[in-house]
Amino acid sequence: MRTEKATFGAGCFWGVEEIFHNLKGVFSTAVGYAGGTKENPTYEDVCTDETGHAEVVEVEFDPSQIAYGDLLDVFWSNHNPTTLNRQGPDVGRQYRSVIFYHSPEQKSAAETSRETINKSG
Repeated sequence: MRTEKATFGAGCFWGVEEIFHNLKGVFSTAVGYAGGTKENPTYEDVCTDETGHAEVVEVEFDPSQIAYGDLLDVFWSNHNPTTLNRQGPDVGRQYRSVIFYHSPEQKSAAETSRETINKSG
């Protein structure tokens, strides 16, 4: 089985992880922090809002069972990307909406999906 990785930030990583973990074709999920300046930050470090990290979920998936585009659809439909630095009751830069891509193809697909979402209002 050939797997790929996708990484998404859409609020508190525990809830986001649960959504992706239960999808058919997802092999594994892992939570952590990405996009910041400090190596191996703790939760307390990230909460200072000084590291620049986002809470993220790394999704390992089988592209023969679920496409990256389908994961993007799940990402967009399960949070509000228009609220700056918050999701529900969670407030802070670490809860921002963000996609970290792992290939040029993922970058292109993510940018196209964002444009589609922006046009739909």
